[in-house]
Amino acid sequence: MKAVRYHQYGDPDVLRHEDVEQPVPGAGQVLVRVAATSFNPVDANIRAGFMQGPIPVTLPHTPGIDVAGTVDALGEGVTGLRAGDQVIGFLPMGEPGAAAEYVLAPAEALTPAPKSIALADAAALPLVGLTAWQALFEHAGLTAGQRVLVNGAGGAVGGYAVQLAKQAGAFVFATAGPRSNTRVAEAGADEVIDHTTTDVIAAVNQPVDVVLNLAPVEPAQLAALLGLIRPGGVLVNTTVWMPAPSDEQRDVRGIDLFVRSDAEQLAHLVELVDGAGLRVEVARRVPLAELPALHADAAAGTLPNGKIVVTPV
Repeated sequence: MKAVRYHQYGDPDVLRHEDVEQPVPGAGQVLVRVAATSFNPVDANIRAGFMQGPIPVTLPHTPGIDVAGTVDALGEGVTGLRAGDQVIGFLPMGEPGAAAEYVLAPAEALTPAPKSIALADAAALPLVGLTAWQALFEHAGLTAGQRVLVNGAGGAVGGYAVQLAKQAGAFVFATAGPRSNTRVAEAGADEVIDHTTTDVIAAVNQPVDVVLNLAPVEPAQLAALLGLIRPGGVLVNTTVWMPAPSDEQRDVRGIDLFVRSDAEQLAHLVELVDGAGLRVEVARRVPLAELPALHADAAAGTLPNGKIVVTPV
């Protein structure tokens, strides 16, 4: 089969589109014929060698944490799935990924794919959808009637976070730049703040219950967001290189989010896609052979906002 792998850590040019042996599922594993994976910034960080401590991989390594595809074969002991099922999943970050024609997945990581969108496009959902869900509901405990600020709503996680918060009955402030403010408004944000022209702290004119920070801001900027949060509120931060600050005097908690695979939560997101209008937006679709160029675009900062799916055919 064809796959994209790197045999050493480094810049995007270490990625190779090459022939590799098709894997065989072991106990508890499923062989998935890949319809698509997606690009996530963590893929580039792992490739560059920045994540060797928390996410060690065996070289050569195939990237691709998200997968959408069709069950091809089952390993010993797998139940509840059969060949031909369309599935999606968030794969273990340290194992060979889905930038290939076939990938092995733990059976417990997979859930039936949405029926209302193209299977390949469903690869845009797992990692970023779970990040938004876990931030808002598992860590922040967001409920109807609360106010939330999504700082950095223009990216893929932000798009889901705005939609999910609105569906939960929250009032949503969202920051976005000129390229994405219309899309963020269409996602349901009650107030969209252009962070390139407006002071965010001044623009949020009432206390919020939750701040979800998705933006690579300076530590002082992140600390300033604490002042927007009412006593007892929560700041959830996804920029893991910068710890989330807290304000113990006002009982404002700072939480660093490390997203994890959760098939039950992913199945709920699929239900929202098929039944509640949760939109899965795809900014670009590229063939597998162009994944090295995609990594190069990411390094150059020229990727569009939103999710990019990568298809092996």
